[in-house]
Amino acid sequence: MRTPAVISYRRIPIESLALLYFLLYVPYAVLVRWLSTIPYAPFGRPLTGLEILPATTILSAALTLLFAWWSGWLGYAHRMRIAGLSLPFPTRWTLASGIGTAMLLFTVPLSFTFQGVSIPFMQLLMRGDVLVIAPLVDLMAGRRVRWYSWTALLLVSVGLAMTIRMRGGLYLPPLAIVTVVLYTLGYFVRLAVMTRVGKTDDPDTVKGYFVEEKIVAIPVAVLVMAVLSALDFGPQGGQLGFGFVHIWVSNQMPWVAAVAVLLVLISVLAILILMDRRENTYCVPLERSASVLAGATTAFILARMSMGPVPTHAELAGAALLVIAIFVLSFGPRLQRARSEPAQSR
Repeated sequence: MRTPAVISYRRIPIESLALLYFLLYVPYAVLVRWLSTIPYAPFGRPLTGLEILPATTILSAALTLLFAWWSGWLGYAHRMRIAGLSLPFPTRWTLASGIGTAMLLFTVPLSFTFQGVSIPFMQLLMRGDVLVIAPLVDLMAGRRVRWYSWTALLLVSVGLAMTIRMRGGLYLPPLAIVTVVLYTLGYFVRLAVMTRVGKTDDPDTVKGYFVEEKIVAIPVAVLVMAVLSALDFGPQGGQLGFGFVHIWVSNQMPWVAAVAVLLVLISVLAILILMDRRENTYCVPLERSASVLAGATTAFILARMSMGPVPTHAELAGAALLVIAIFVLSFGPRLQRARSEPAQSR
């Protein structure tokens, strides 16, 4: 029997899902930056991204697992019997993918919290890097990289170089640089594994892959933060400690819970977009472009609220080139097929 979640999303056009993704992503990003900007009375300063992150991750993890159970997706994962119980269990490939995904769980919300760093610039670095590494993953897997992938790579490279040059250099806080590196590394691992074992037309396989990836990613992300907090790794360890223990009884907790709910809704919408029956070369660029446009919109809203800098012309131009690159990846394969079909019919 089909689950309610599957029935409902099959009836919604993918473009409507992308629009809803955009509409939820904007308040999510605004709320994360707002939490890291408004003063927290006991400290006399705003909370940092690391002070918000543990509770956000734990809550969103619980809600994600609740969705997997309610939707019935838990039943599609590989199982192992432990102490008489049949429990979902990852394969070696979903284990690796889950570790890569763990890096994304804490780098995405953290990317919106850096004061003095525009959201479009962070979006360009993080989303652009993913498009840069995608052809590299294909080359490593022995796949042919077609002209539209090289075109998109060139557009993204130009956008990155132009934006960095106009800013006079990266000039990012060390933690922001680590965030970009971990995000890119996490996506590299995830794309490499998906290219090897996750590219399938079987929706049941994809559901199982999602569950197995999450049951690895969620505990790993929380464990890494807990270890850093326990080791008292400088001020960052103390900030994570506050996020694990004290934030739960603070007056900021309702807003943190709202962030977690929005994050889960966004992640579910992303999965529904990527699991659409159409080809990945349409679904993936659609999801990427929605997040980039949401980031640019968020930057303007925050600037009007005096909580962030107005995006520069170079940053907007870089974001525009990124969106163009995404559309090239979307329509390139269709143009390729349109050209090959007449030749095959001769």
